[in-house]
Amino acid sequence: MERMPALFVGHGSPMNAIENNEYSARWEALGKKLPRPKAILSVSAHWFTQGTRLTDASAPRMVYDMYGFPEALYRVRYPAPGSPEFAHEAAELLGPRARTDNTWGLDHGSWSVLCRMFPKADIPVFQFSVDAKASPGEHFAIGEKLSALRERGVMIFGSGNVVHNLSRVNWGMNGGYDWAEEFDAYIKSAVASRDFDPVINYEAAGSSAVLAFPTFEHFAPLLYVLGAAYEKDTLSVFNDSCTLGSLSMTGYLFD
Repeated sequence: MERMPALFVGHGSPMNAIENNEYSARWEALGKKLPRPKAILSVSAHWFTQGTRLTDASAPRMVYDMYGFPEALYRVRYPAPGSPEFAHEAAELLGPRARTDNTWGLDHGSWSVLCRMFPKADIPVFQFSVDAKASPGEHFAIGEKLSALRERGVMIFGSGNVVHNLSRVNWGMNGGYDWAEEFDAYIKSAVASRDFDPVINYEAAGSSAVLAFPTFEHFAPLLYVLGAAYEKDTLSVFNDSCTLGSLSMTGYLFD
């Protein structure tokens, strides 16, 4: 079995699910390039729980966890099957800290990207939550444990944003504020050098880290993916930009 990639995507607005732009075009191109996994483990910023949760439903439900968007977005369907087998393997790798929970399903952190990357919805997907009680180092360590699934045909997919400060969004701005670009560059430099400690200890970036995200859930999926990365992986950076002032769309592929 070919080793599957570990992939972090800056998902940005859920409108990327239905809009044709530079970000969605790159996701579509990636989907055509990537090897076909047996299943996808999706760590979404939009499932933020007390403890680690994962879905093992055979047919996970759609979760429309966004408000005030055009009706067309709520008509998007992504009927991918679940993967109870691999969900249980993931739970076994993590031990008692993880438990199954099917009160959730596939939220827009998952389906808004996957519907562009794998539009046939024929690859099983199971979703994995961000543990609100875990430290950055613990998120990374969970990713390390999950890395074994890559050898079993499972793609580790993290969906969030390196910079995500909705209170400072500027709808008329194409790029990012100086502090957003600075923090995005700080993370990119550390990832490119394969020195993940500065990412885990992101506060070392100083004032830009304070502004980058008021809450942690959109940054955390990157730590799971970095933990699942191997030193021998080839790194590709894509959608390398900030937008609307305070969002980073930068993504990282380890394969």
